[in-house]
Amino acid sequence: MQNAPRARRIRILGIDPAAAGPTGYGIVEAEGRKCRALHFGALKVSEKRKESVGAALEAVHDLICSLIQEFSPDALAVESIFSALNVKTALRLAEVRGVVLLAASQHQVEVFSYAPREIKASVAGYGNADKRQVQRMVRALLAMTEIPEPSDAADALAVAMCHLQTDAVRTRFGTAVIPLSGKSASRSTSARAAAATQTTPSRISSLR
Repeated sequence: MQNAPRARRIRILGIDPAAAGPTGYGIVEAEGRKCRALHFGALKVSEKRKESVGAALEAVHDLICSLIQEFSPDALAVESIFSALNVKTALRLAEVRGVVLLAASQHQVEVFSYAPREIKASVAGYGNADKRQVQRMVRALLAMTEIPEPSDAADALAVAMCHLQTDAVRTRFGTAVIPLSGKSASRSTSARAAAATQTTPSRISSLR
């Protein structure tokens, strides 16, 4: 009797970009129906860096690059811009998303974008879920012992989960998917195996 084929392992980097507050990030690994959070947290830019828009964006770019290099994600999922935002906030958020896309492109990682309501609906069941509800559902879906903190990190994990669920549906029904940018590059088996053993608790990164 032949053994059943092993489920494909996929790793997603979720990003919750912020115009003013911390940018959330989360790495989720899935193998079949089993999902786990490998690493998550939020980048809190120091007040000194906030004074320079370029320096703040550089901090986000450095963060994304370091996460890609450390965890070798198969794809990056990012929250899209909420249409109801005012022009100033929307432009600032677009700048942050821009450096996220740049970092992904530089490392040949595909990027997929999801609307806030779509993300909430995928993890909490409806698009108007509040942050606490999202945190609780993320904890349940990823079988975590504690609610992920801060909420920015939980939102990033939710973005990654949204992509995994959407990708599963697309794979099942053979629907074509077009990423925003990037092309997945092949990762070495040894690098993937080494990264898979790393599981880091929530944290808030602070760059000065």
